[in-house]
Amino acid sequence: MKRLMAGDKAPLFNLQDDQGNMVALADLIGKKVLIYFYPKAMTPGCINQACGLRDVKTELDNVNTLVFGVSPDPVKSLANFVTKKELNFPLLSDQDHALAEAFGVWGEKKFMGKIYDGIHRISFLIDEKGFVEHVFDKFKTTDHHQVVLDYLKN
Repeated sequence: MKRLMAGDKAPLFNLQDDQGNMVALADLIGKKVLIYFYPKAMTPGCINQACGLRDVKTELDNVNTLVFGVSPDPVKSLANFVTKKELNFPLLSDQDHALAEAFGVWGEKKFMGKIYDGIHRISFLIDEKGFVEHVFDKFKTTDHHQVVLDYLKN
């Protein structure tokens, strides 16, 4: 797993969001974009992370930053997650994990003694020109939103 680093060109993508609309990185040039990868909708850590970002959405808007969550969940599961947790930003479906692989966040994981392939919980801030500005890989799901905001405000 070779993860993207600050300064790398972000991979272009076209993915379906929770409403079935196509989202393309090329259409987002000119704004900062936070792409956060999470393992599975409606699991405790993923709920904490998503709700934290939901609660600071106005502050993220104020620093010209769009938020997109990415997981291998199907669109229907994402729509359910958005509705149940009243999320105010899109979730993108990466069922074949091609985007996760392109960012270098798909790989071997270990949980309760089992080894399997899955998404590593890492976030990327893409700058206005489409390059990785910062990689967030040291945070708890409960403080992810604050780590991102602190970076954006400094």
